[in-house]
Amino acid sequence: MLLFECKTFNALTLNELHDLYALRSAVFVVEQNCVYQDIDGKDPLALHLIGKKKDKIVAYARIVSPGVSYTSFVSIGRVVVSAIRRGENQGHQLMTFCLKQTKKHYPKEKIKISAQAHLEKFYNEHNFVATGKAYLEDGIPHIAMVLKE
Repeated sequence: MLLFECKTFNALTLNELHDLYALRSAVFVVEQNCVYQDIDGKDPLALHLIGKKKDKIVAYARIVSPGVSYTSFVSIGRVVVSAIRRGENQGHQLMTFCLKQTKKHYPKEKIKISAQAHLEKFYNEHNFVATGKAYLEDGIPHIAMVLKE
């Protein structure tokens, strides 16, 4: 079981900031072979959801308020689990924590994500439904999804 925390950008320690960027880079840039601008200016505006095992960040996501990624929706993004921790149900634990924190901080807002298309079934299990056709984002097929009410 992971220990989860939700922190503002300013509450992150320098080590946590380093480790979450290292995790995002290891998975999104290196593992998925995707060159993109990860540091996009949204992190200072986000809530950072960190899953730790023995003080090491192994799962991460961020939540941004309406108007940052989508005009009328809160967004959950940069959802990632370390390669060595996959298959241990930690992605589901992370999404459950994300939804709980999103509802806590934005109780009246609708939630939208831009999911990698191959993870559509994973997000369906958390009550997200696709709202259109797949599109390319940073060279990877994605699909817009919203949380069913």
